[in-house]
Amino acid sequence: QPPAGFWDPLGFTADGDAAAFRRRRYIELKHGRVAMFACLGYIVPEYYRWPGDLSPSLGLKFTDVPTGFAAFSKVPLSGWAQMVAFAGTVELFQYVDDPERAPGDFKNAGLLGVPNGFLRLSDEESRKKKLAAELANGRLAMMAIIGMFFQNGLTGTAWGDWAEYTASPLRAYENETGVQPPVGFWDPLGLSVSGNQFDFIRRREVELKHGRVSM
Repeated sequence: QPPAGFWDPLGFTADGDAAAFRRRRYIELKHGRVAMFACLGYIVPEYYRWPGDLSPSLGLKFTDVPTGFAAFSKVPLSGWAQMVAFAGTVELFQYVDDPERAPGDFKNAGLLGVPNGFLRLSDEESRKKKLAAELANGRLAMMAIIGMFFQNGLTGTAWGDWAEYTASPLRAYENETGVQPPVGFWDPLGLSVSGNQFDFIRRREVELKHGRVSM
């Protein structure tokens, strides 16, 4: 879909193997759907949590469970067992891949993947548009959840509060000229992660020179 069209920079489809392409598309859809749920799992608890007890025997309420990785230490083993059992049931019995159907198209799934749902998309053009949107949103969600995991792991908070990440070598450059809103200190390639002051000053000198020449 636009703007990239058929995008395969690593050449996975160069051999023309239709079966391998179908398998990759099936996996992409599955991972995208899981990632969309995972993103919701990070976002929704920030605004709403179920009332009542998560584990009455342990005196644990839903509101006691933090977001992000910290939840691993709070949810009891029986809770994890229930989630694994549910996911396994869906995977093995509810949504089973059918080679006769399109990748990700399950007989038992209705509109929006509702199990045994009776609502269906009858308009082929509308269905095609929504499937393309699902792929795009799933790809975005896969990138987003990795970003959330990374920030959560670095800062200890689900939303990656930069103020919590005091160990970063990039702190040394926070007050440098050029660090400004909205991105702050922007170094997407990690050129400054070594904390080497000489390298930073050299790059800043080259950056200023090139900028002045360009102007």
